[in-house]
Amino acid sequence: MKQGILSQILDYSNRANPYPLYEELRRTPVFHDGEGPYVVSTYHEIHGLLHDPRLSSDTRNRGAAAGDPLAGQEEGEQQLPPSFLKLDPPEHDRLRRMTNRPFGPPHSPRRIDGMRGELGSIVKGLIDGLADGRSRSGEGDGNGIDLVDQFSYPFPVTVICRLLGVPREDEARFHVWADTLAASLDPDPDADAEQREKATSSARMELGMYLAGLIEERRKNPGDDMLSQLAAGHGQGETMSTMELLSTAALLLIAGHETTVNLITNGMLTLLRHPDVLERLRREPQLAVPLVEELLRYEPPVQLLPQRTPLCDIEVCGVTIPKGAPMWLVLAAGNRDPKRFENPDRFDPDRRDIQHLGLGSGIHSCFGAPLARLEAQLALSELARRLHNPRLLEDPPPYRQNAVLRGPRHLVVACDDIRP
Repeated sequence: MKQGILSQILDYSNRANPYPLYEELRRTPVFHDGEGPYVVSTYHEIHGLLHDPRLSSDTRNRGAAAGDPLAGQEEGEQQLPPSFLKLDPPEHDRLRRMTNRPFGPPHSPRRIDGMRGELGSIVKGLIDGLADGRSRSGEGDGNGIDLVDQFSYPFPVTVICRLLGVPREDEARFHVWADTLAASLDPDPDADAEQREKATSSARMELGMYLAGLIEERRKNPGDDMLSQLAAGHGQGETMSTMELLSTAALLLIAGHETTVNLITNGMLTLLRHPDVLERLRREPQLAVPLVEELLRYEPPVQLLPQRTPLCDIEVCGVTIPKGAPMWLVLAAGNRDPKRFENPDRFDPDRRDIQHLGLGSGIHSCFGAPLARLEAQLALSELARRLHNPRLLEDPPPYRQNAVLRGPRHLVVACDDIRP
């Protein structure tokens, strides 16, 4: 194992294809180079740790993270209390339980499926916009459509706005805040760090003030949206404070947005590289369901979880990981572990038993998984149906700097026509 394997994984020059590095990493299932994080990269070990109550998601339980290159990456969120994503039971369970009541089963079983028609309308409108843009520019192969800026980015933000109950006239403001906060997760070595931090802080404050006002309005005049139900609470001991509500709403916005953007964009890139599967999806839209599951294995939107800490000394594959040590669980490496998946580097939407790690597992499995899956299924099947002869204009495309939330920053394609 090379000493610099973690540096190579974080190196932008390897962003387009980190999988050979993950293969190298799996040769040492628990890698530690003397300082920094303990890195776990094999499927069965990651899956077991995601279900292990001895592992904490609360960084306050972490000791000195000397040498951890991802330590302190989210310090800018200190204005709000930690979201349940970064808490352990029982606080995690209380907040997640309250958030889940208006979001999905068993209390709101039709919340997501009931949005299917609205999601389809949003997708249709965005693709219509692509067609209008082509008509105005008369573009051919020399230009192209940026599926990230024109589709993958605006789609999830609009969905989150509708879910939370943001008034339509305020959605444009929400998009600006979401874009600024998303940019803060993607370090830009060429940007002015001070200006960037100023813009991020301003967006975070404006969003917080807006949401606080919306929460108070929903407490007085509740609707059938998710924010109204969260603000209403559910009996004694089951009410979120305003700060907890703000933290939860921010989590839904950022986590829900980033995961879905990457899932859709990685999905289209993979389909464009596998034109036979793309054509099959156009003819068989029902293929979208297993296809998205294979995408979550093959090109997961979240590559690794860098915030795990043992609450006591634990042993994994013969290696003792001490209490308080930083740990990384490399989901994308586990998803291509040949000890778990046959021909793991092959994209196969007919693959059976796709028990992937793409949305995590255990108590911290992706809260928005049902929504992300439905968004990706509708988006990819409709893009496949309506884009006639789509093709990449740049492969590999330029990627985002972020090694954790991995996906193309732009995905420029040309097509002969956009079907109605």
